[in-house]
Amino acid sequence: MTDTLPPPETFSDRLLGASIPARDTRLRLVRLDRTLGEILAAHDYPPPIRHLLAEALVIGALVGGLIDEAEGQMTMQAQTTAGVVKLLVCDYRAGAIRGYVDFDGDRLAELGANATLEALFGSGFLAITFDVPERGGRYQGIVPLEGKSLSEACETYFMQSEQVPTLVRVAVQAQGDHTIAGGILAQHFPDGEVGRERLHVRLSHPHWQHVEVMTSSIRHEELLDQEVPLEALVWRLFHEEDEVRVFPGASLTRGCRCSLEHYESVLGRFPEQERAEMRDENGAILVDCAFCSKVFTIVT
Repeated sequence: MTDTLPPPETFSDRLLGASIPARDTRLRLVRLDRTLGEILAAHDYPPPIRHLLAEALVIGALVGGLIDEAEGQMTMQAQTTAGVVKLLVCDYRAGAIRGYVDFDGDRLAELGANATLEALFGSGFLAITFDVPERGGRYQGIVPLEGKSLSEACETYFMQSEQVPTLVRVAVQAQGDHTIAGGILAQHFPDGEVGRERLHVRLSHPHWQHVEVMTSSIRHEELLDQEVPLEALVWRLFHEEDEVRVFPGASLTRGCRCSLEHYESVLGRFPEQERAEMRDENGAILVDCAFCSKVFTIVT
């Protein structure tokens, strides 16, 4: 007989999945450290923007982690035409995450250190797009960017666009230049179209109400404590359940997919006259990747 070693515990930069069959609920948990630092280091973001992007990347990992397909991709975009933050975008594909924020620095300085979501975006919208080739391709939902945080806006997305009760909790902590963030997502199992209950019925179901209360009880310091494995958080919340299934998710890495070959391929689709207008005095085209802040020099 061969002894089977238990899987290693999950601490940082890896997703953890779980489900509670009797409650018709699935969970995703994540804590970002090294990967978050690599993404934030690409730009000299001021503290409010670092916090905002950290929250977005945690949510992106949690929501993206719901995709089973290895080639599936989730893209989350928050945008406004009149806000301090013009564009926030992050995406997830098979454990690779990336994100970027375009903002007005002068207007941000006027807001102070504790700017609210409304102050940052004004009246904007949140769009979440899933590209899942094996399940019908691409679909997108768009909701108003409302609430006190991106987490609340994400919950609104799932309620309005997916008709699935969802709870998201995110914690972010900055100590000098080092930022860590963690989060948990609890979601009622999506129903099939046949026999689907109406949303308000399932929101008041005692199973979901119990999960909502227990998940909401998690503290920020628990999500951020790197000495506590994510499996222990699941146990703390739901140890009284008859069955809780826990399974490791994808390892997370900075996922910028820019490359010289990629940009050469993209520019090759433009007519020669347009490429000529892009060239500088040395005959080169400079392409700046917004995600990783690299500049590529391309001679075509």
